Amino acid sequence: MKNYPQKILLAWSEAIAGNTKIRDFLTKNGYPELGMFCFALRNQDSARTWLVENKHMALMALINGVEGSEDAIVWLKNSGFKTLSMVALAGDNDLPAFNWLKNKDILFAKIAKEIRIVKNEIEDNNADPHRRGSN
Repeated sequence: MKNYPQKILLAWSEAIAGNTKIRDFLTKNGYPELGMFCFALRNQDSARTWLVENKHMALMALINGVEGSEDAIVWLKNSGFKTLSMVALAGDNDLPAFNWLKNKDILFAKIAKEIRIVKNEIEDNNADPHRRGSN
């Protein structure tokens, strides 16, 4: 994963939160992986495939970790992505990980918070019987 400028990380957090103009800006201006992450986080299979095919394994592991994959968390830690492993845990509602991020890197705490909101919304929608197809 690249070392992104802080303004790009801030823009990414806004894109994760649903700002499509910023997501599209990132995608068209040298950060397509961050734009694709937004789609992949929302379960778009083609975006997940794109991340893997374009060797953005840390971003895909981040998504898998947010979705509860312990193997993804271990892979992130063992691959030198401790902060991303904590983002994944915090995105999966782990309060100690979120507090660690707040003390270490407030911008990544903001990213984790936005990821958590999206993840929890998806899970809530999947659990809502009114949103599922009726038989």
